[in-house]
Amino acid sequence: MIAAGSSAAIVEVAAAVIIQPDGRFLLACRPEGKPYAGYWEFPGGKVEAEEAPLQALNRELQEELGIQIQKAEPWITRIFNYSHAIVRLHFFRITRWYGKPWGREDQQLSWQSSDNITVSPMLPANAPVLRALSLPPVYAITHALQLGVDVSLQQIEQALRNGLRLIQIREKEMDAKTLRFFSEKVVLLAHDFDAQVLMNSNITLSRELGADGVHLTAPQLMALSERPDPECGWCSASCHNMEELYQADKLGLDFVVLGPVLPTLSHPEIKPLGWRRFAALIRHYPLPVYALGGLEPGDLAIAQELGAHGIAMMRSIDGL
Repeated sequence: MIAAGSSAAIVEVAAAVIIQPDGRFLLACRPEGKPYAGYWEFPGGKVEAEEAPLQALNRELQEELGIQIQKAEPWITRIFNYSHAIVRLHFFRITRWYGKPWGREDQQLSWQSSDNITVSPMLPANAPVLRALSLPPVYAITHALQLGVDVSLQQIEQALRNGLRLIQIREKEMDAKTLRFFSEKVVLLAHDFDAQVLMNSNITLSRELGADGVHLTAPQLMALSERPDPECGWCSASCHNMEELYQADKLGLDFVVLGPVLPTLSHPEIKPLGWRRFAALIRHYPLPVYALGGLEPGDLAIAQELGAHGIAMMRSIDGL
């Protein structure tokens, strides 16, 4: 997937995350005679002059694996500085294809899952990509103050039973005692289902309760000069514009939510981005992005077609 080139010039590369229905993805081992021989990577290759990244990827997958792309979604774009070249990796998620992958260049292939990588070594550029692949497609946000704590806990438990695996506790107007009680219950429930919980803005409480990370507000994000202590776990942030997206990338956060995409009941006075503006903002963005604002489960497909990792939802959790 890496091509030789000047250290000053950026080599455009298209990379495929070929995903099975069970979530496993395909890795390939670089054959002898190529840079980083023996290292594992996502299949793909150099984008030639006058080629679009997706066009290049389809060509490369036919040459390397003997398959043809049927459905591809743009995902993240990351720049990595190797000793011999600076590469810009355009990742696409491939969920449907024609043919059965096989090593046409005598390279080894292996289907892997993000929680159990059994091959090594991996190309250095792929560590954050593998971490991003462990993120589920739906990010639920609580609103227990409006629903009531008991009702909210019932809805969360049912959603967890239905497959929800990532929750943000966002209760800005809840009193401290109730917030601690509610958050303790959510963390215990989530961990029973191997799901993860992020606390909105409160790093201290997140640590005390054994939550899995923190979700920063936009003002928090813009006030920081470095990422919070890595021991806090996952670190994400709310973004609404390019400046905030840039800051999240600069700080090396794990993912962001961007919105509102559509009109919302909670902030009817805010003009939504709309899908076109949303897609433009995240084009070639390096971090996974969840679309947020007025969305329902049925919006997941369009969000991913436009390059989002998934969707974040508050009022539709009962529909999961």
